[in-house]
Amino acid sequence: MKSFTSLSVTMALLSGTTHAFWRMECHDRIALARIDPLVDPGTVSQHSHAIHGGNAFSMDVTYEQLRASECTSCLATDDKSAYWTPSMHFQYENGTTEVVRQVGGMLAYYLLFANSGEEIEAFPEGFRMLAGDTRLRNFTGPVPDPEKSLWTAKDKTQLLLGQKAIGMNCLNYAKDPEPSMYRHFLPDKDYMDANCVNGIRAEIFFPSCWNGDPDSDNHKDHMAYPDLVNGGTCPEGFEKRVPSLFFETIWDTYAFKDAKGQFVFANGDPTGYGYHGDFIMGWNVDTLQSGIEQCTNESGQLKDCPVFELQTEADCDKCKLSMPHVLSDDDCAGPADGLCGNVAIQYGPEYASALKPGNSEAPSAVPTPTTPVQAMPTLPYTTAKSAVTDQYGGGLSVANVNGIASQASEINAQAAAPTDDAPAAPAPTQPPAPEQPHGSIVSTTTYTSAGVVYEVAIEEVAVYVTVEAPAPQKRHAHHMHHRRDREHGLLGRY
Repeated sequence: MKSFTSLSVTMALLSGTTHAFWRMECHDRIALARIDPLVDPGTVSQHSHAIHGGNAFSMDVTYEQLRASECTSCLATDDKSAYWTPSMHFQYENGTTEVVRQVGGMLAYYLLFANSGEEIEAFPEGFRMLAGDTRLRNFTGPVPDPEKSLWTAKDKTQLLLGQKAIGMNCLNYAKDPEPSMYRHFLPDKDYMDANCVNGIRAEIFFPSCWNGDPDSDNHKDHMAYPDLVNGGTCPEGFEKRVPSLFFETIWDTYAFKDAKGQFVFANGDPTGYGYHGDFIMGWNVDTLQSGIEQCTNESGQLKDCPVFELQTEADCDKCKLSMPHVLSDDDCAGPADGLCGNVAIQYGPEYASALKPGNSEAPSAVPTPTTPVQAMPTLPYTTAKSAVTDQYGGGLSVANVNGIASQASEINAQAAAPTDDAPAAPAPTQPPAPEQPHGSIVSTTTYTSAGVVYEVAIEEVAVYVTVEAPAPQKRHAHHMHHRRDREHGLLGRY
C-alpha cells in the first residue's frame, strides 16, 4: 500500500478567500458493491461503486448507523462518513470486463474556501449530497475552459459548473502535473497508453453553497456551486458555506497498455461525462467544526492538525463492509461477462437511458451500445501553474492558462476515429483561446512556510475592452506566485 507522503502544498487558488484545507486519506475501499443508499435506497443499486469510510454502510444507512461503525477506512478515526464513486473497468474486445486497480485508495479533500467575512459551517447530522449526473454523456461548454476571469453568465450556470467540476487527470510523474478539472472527459485508450503512464486520476468537486437543509429529494437541490466551481460567489438562497469536498481516485489504466478494448465506468459510461460522487456525513459535528476552525496548517496533512485522532494505514486497510446476502453472487471485480448488474454501455452524446435498480440478471457477454460511439475531443498533456502536492499524484492544481492558450491550434476540432459501424460525431465547436495579457512586475514580497519559500509578484497588466462605443483603458493587478522548495528544488507557478 502506497502512502500519501506530501511534499508540500499551497492552496492559493482564489484571491481574496480563505484557503485552509486538509486531505482525508482513505487508504482502501471497504467494498466494491452495488450499494447506493442515495439513488437506490433499500435495494440493489444500478451499478457498482468503490466505497470508502465507515463499515456500517448499507442500502438504507442512516447517520446514526454510520456513527456506530466498528471501523473506518479513512485515517481519522472519527470520520465515519461514507464516500463513494462508480468504479472503473476495462472491457476487452470480447465483452469481458474486469475492474481497474485502485492506487492508494481515495483522497477526500476538505477545502475551506470562503469569501472575506463568510463563516464555514460543519455539515449537520443527516447531511447528504450527490455531485454529477450519471446519465450525462456530453459537455455543453467550450473546450478547453476559458480563463476564469473571462467567464460570463453562460459559463456560470449550475449545469455547466457541475460539468466543469469533473476532471480526468492524465498522470505522468516524470512530467509536471496537469491541472485539476482540466479535462472533463476520459481520454481515448491510445492517448492513455501514450501519455498517462501512471494512470488516470478521476476527480469530482462538490458544491459548497448551502440553503441550510440537510438533504433534498434528489440530494442535489439543497446545494449549489459558487460561480467559479471551487470558489467565488454563492447564488441567492444558498448563502451558507460548508467545506468544499473534492474526491480523487487514481486508477491504474496503464496496466492495460496495448490491450485491445476500452475503459468504462460501472454506470456504463465510457466518456467520463457521467462521473459522479456521493457523500453521507458521518462525523461528530463538534469534531468537524473544530477541524474547520483549527486545521489551518498549509501542509494539508492530518498529522498537522491537533483535532484528529489518527489510525495506521494497516488499520484503515483492515476495515471492510459485511456484504449483504443479496449481493453474495455478484462479481463486480471480474473478469466477468459484461458489467456488474448487466449494465449496457451508452456512448452519447444523447442523455443516457435510466438504468434499472435491483437487476440480478447475468451480464451479457458483449453489451450492445444503445447509441453510436461519439467522437471525443482531444486535449494535449499540459502542465499546471501550481506544483504537485504528493509523489503519488494527489492534489489540486491550477490550470496554466498561458500554456493552454498557446496550444489552441492543436486542440480545435480533433476527434477520435470512428469505428467501422458507427459514424463519427461532429467535432465540438471550439472558440479561439483568449490571448493572455502580459505586464510589468510592480512589486514582490516573499514569505516562508513549512520550509518552503513563497514569492508573491504583483504584475500590472493593461487590459483593453472592446465595446460598441469607445471604451477607456482599464488596468488590473494580477498576482503570480512563485515557489522554491528548498528540499526538493522544485519551482512552480501559481
